[in-house]
Amino acid sequence: MKRRNFIKTALTLPAFATLGALAHSGAARAAGAAPWSKGTEWKRYEITHRVEVPASDGPALSWIPLPSVHSDYSQPLGNEWTSNVNVQLVRDPRYGSTAMLQVQMPALDGPRWVEVTSRVLTRDRAVDLTRPQVFERTGAGELAEYLRSTELLPTDGIVKSTALKAVGKAKTDLDKARAIYDWIVDNTFRDPKTRGCGQGDIKAMLETGNLSGKCADLNALFVGMARSVGVPARDVYGLRMAPSQWGYRSMSASGNVTRAQHCRAEFYSTSHGWVPVDPADVRKVMLEEPPGNLAAADPKVGLAREKLFGAWEMNWLAYNTSHDIKLPNSKGAALGFLMYPQVETATARKDPYDPDNLKYIITSKLV
Repeated sequence: MKRRNFIKTALTLPAFATLGALAHSGAARAAGAAPWSKGTEWKRYEITHRVEVPASDGPALSWIPLPSVHSDYSQPLGNEWTSNVNVQLVRDPRYGSTAMLQVQMPALDGPRWVEVTSRVLTRDRAVDLTRPQVFERTGAGELAEYLRSTELLPTDGIVKSTALKAVGKAKTDLDKARAIYDWIVDNTFRDPKTRGCGQGDIKAMLETGNLSGKCADLNALFVGMARSVGVPARDVYGLRMAPSQWGYRSMSASGNVTRAQHCRAEFYSTSHGWVPVDPADVRKVMLEEPPGNLAAADPKVGLAREKLFGAWEMNWLAYNTSHDIKLPNSKGAALGFLMYPQVETATARKDPYDPDNLKYIITSKLV
């Protein structure tokens, strides 16, 4: 049994009616962009997830994250899939914009499998922080969502006290965000032994004093600390999919991107709108950029530190901005975030950080 489906999900929002309109608005927005920005041209990528579950696992369910962020830097174009079992497009019941493929896997004589190809347009993103910007304002109701606590992102106690010390006498949202960003770059470090992208349990990090981890830890710390001092912020969960045109090997991926998951962060400024940041990648540059273990004063580190407060290179796709996700029809606990394929059998949820055991592969290509 083999099924093929195609759903077009992009370019449906009134604000993004045509690609021409997108290009026009992007060119205006980028007029004051930093000189290292590569411009605003759109690039088209195809990302393919393939998940296979052996017959020996018995009945199972699988969920695959899909690109769901519609913005002036990311436009999902749709998803096409084939499978030998039942597949449907579903959304997280709390975050209606967060799309995923749900795969129902009854017992069969052989392996159950699904292969989904997602197409997305992306372009580099840069905000000129030297002057106020013209932008589409986010309503107070939506911003409130990005000030709340979550299971892994408390905004009181040690998180708030740490943030207050970090921001000091800073008054504006930009100054508070920059102070927190600098505090994270200066006080955390990337641990290559951390599994996957980390857990993002920021209270535990601060209480133990172990400020190590990967992007889901370090960028979550930025988000939680920013929220605790009244600056709306959110993680954006995604996947690297192409080499870096900025010249950073540590921020590159291509071809087989099965282990290239990466989350970023952004905060909302009343003078600039949503501002992209990525302190975790500054620490990644320090650890991994040749020859390795670079000092904070190294020019490569300094350049990354300045670039990644206000800009993202879009060799990366955005899945979603959701926390505390309850997978539809799952019997398991809610996820802190959805950035990896998930498989749940009758007895347990399988380890998403072990693609060799879970049997999934993700590939990307520029088209």
